[in-house]
Amino acid sequence: MAQQATAPSRAAQTSKVADLARFFPDATPVRIPIQFSRTSNSDAGQPATHGVPESTVIEFGTPREVLFACTTPLEFADVLRVRNSDGSLDAEASVVAVQYHPGCTAVAARFTNSVPNWIIKP
Repeated sequence: MAQQATAPSRAAQTSKVADLARFFPDATPVRIPIQFSRTSNSDAGQPATHGVPESTVIEFGTPREVLFACTTPLEFADVLRVRNSDGSLDAEASVVAVQYHPGCTAVAARFTNSVPNWIIKP
């Protein structure tokens, strides 16, 4: 005898970062592990990191922005140092968008200087 029942969808649920990426038309899905930390200008005028670095994954990118989720409480205009493990990405970025969710924050940060060849668009 057949019975009716419901089952969870097998379709992938969208991530919090994917929701934020809707506002960045050039965003391309990527999976780049990084570490980031907040920066500030030191007395010598050089950027100095403060706070504990956090590891995360860039989920979307544009030629000028990176989008990721984190647990560090970030705000608009915070300046970050973003690095990947091999050093091919080591750049400063300023937070341009945040979406707060329980337990995580979706962040978009724009590079403060040009970062050539970090993401290639056809």
